[in-house]
Amino acid sequence: MSQNTNGAATLEIRGLRAEVEGKEILKGIDLVVRQGETHALMGPNGSGKSTLSNVIMGRPGYVATAGEVLFKGENILKLTADERAKRGLFLALQYPTEVPGVSVVNFLRTAYQSVKGEQVSALAFRKHMKEKMNTLGVDDAMVNRYLNQGFSGGEKKRAEVLQLAVLEPQIAILDETDSGLDIDSLKTVATGVADLIGPDLGVLLITHYQRILNYITPDFVHVMMLGRIVKSGGKALAHELEAKGYEGIRKELGIEETVGAAPE
Repeated sequence: MSQNTNGAATLEIRGLRAEVEGKEILKGIDLVVRQGETHALMGPNGSGKSTLSNVIMGRPGYVATAGEVLFKGENILKLTADERAKRGLFLALQYPTEVPGVSVVNFLRTAYQSVKGEQVSALAFRKHMKEKMNTLGVDDAMVNRYLNQGFSGGEKKRAEVLQLAVLEPQIAILDETDSGLDIDSLKTVATGVADLIGPDLGVLLITHYQRILNYITPDFVHVMMLGRIVKSGGKALAHELEAKGYEGIRKELGIEETVGAAPE
């Protein structure tokens, strides 16, 4: 089943294969993420982790060639990216883009109204956003700036986490949220995500490194190599990866390394 009996939303990926520019990247992915669960998807460069997130969210150029992506029982592969967002999915980008001339607060209000499908007064939205800002420790100065323009890496990722908090999706995919962050920024961003995790939010956290998992405790850890999930387990698997490295896991499972690994 693709929906828990208690009503929790479920993202279920079945036999997913996908290609980019005619090259097959995903070679049969099976994964289930339920609302309220935190999953860490780990793997080396070229394993296809970011491709998976882009296929789930419907980014143009990422073509599913087989399998299904079910969300709350509906195959969403035919839906546009905004339709998927309206269903309750969210993707935090690895490289957030700058949007000159559009303030963070105006962007968030527009996105909120689009996802919720209703008009919200400026006052009501400001109250909602302010509650989330207080939870995450975001100040007014950030939300009045143009979206990501002149932002540091840490500020861009904090803005993404604020979007996550404001939009209140049921399942969030965080694509290498720790990428390019120094230790202090990593702690701030990861702690913000951890504060949002609860029974109403399921998280698929995509990362190379175990370090973000010092702040976000996963219920499940999956290792991805060469377009497949090759090993799954509990949070101890992340520490095993840290100790053995991806090469150690590759040798343990008898996986032959191919020349010219696929792009993310």
